[in-house]
Amino acid sequence: MHPMLNIAVRAARAAGTVIVRGFEKHNEVATESKGLNDFVTQVDKEAEQAIIYKIQQSFPEHCFLGEESGEVHGKETDYQWIIDPLDGTTNFVKGIPHFAVSIALLHKGRLDQAVVFDPIRSELFTASRGQGAQLNGYRIRASKPRDLTETIIATGLPFKNKAAFGEYALSLNKIFHEVGDIRRAGSAALDLAYVAAGRHDGYWERGIKSWDIAAGELIVREAGG
Repeated sequence: MHPMLNIAVRAARAAGTVIVRGFEKHNEVATESKGLNDFVTQVDKEAEQAIIYKIQQSFPEHCFLGEESGEVHGKETDYQWIIDPLDGTTNFVKGIPHFAVSIALLHKGRLDQAVVFDPIRSELFTASRGQGAQLNGYRIRASKPRDLTETIIATGLPFKNKAAFGEYALSLNKIFHEVGDIRRAGSAALDLAYVAAGRHDGYWERGIKSWDIAAGELIVREAGG
């Protein structure tokens, strides 16, 4: 395993410990609103700090872009970690066990290392640029469907900007009539990880941020997607 990927895995597991502990008492977790249908919990913040702390122990001069912390500048500008500490916060708040930690490393602007960790199922999706993608240490490959009618496609609704639903609905209508079925589970990071593992055959969504998909993008590409 690449040394930087190894650190990312340790950071993801540290965040996962924070998340699982919080999920056991999710009804007691303090929740704030960042905007319309956009929530953040104390667990999001603690998980992100756990990730940054773990990475800075090995790479104190690297840069960060976190969903909760924003940009954290460092002297090593060639390296930037892109972090979503809890992708699927709404699921977490509602007690739905489907969310993930997402960590990606950009090296000179290119995706280089990636981790998506589902702490509930203990599923660890990883990738290093040019080295393939793995799930719990085993190689994974994206599916190669022969026909759209045989596919399961994942998506996400524009719940943070409901005014955009009309335009989204046009794509939903067209895609729905051409594929086998559609799934909407609430975590972009896991949607992409599932594409990489061949569980989903594709994924589309509007209005997402880089921290939602950076790790998943590299994992999909390295899985042949």
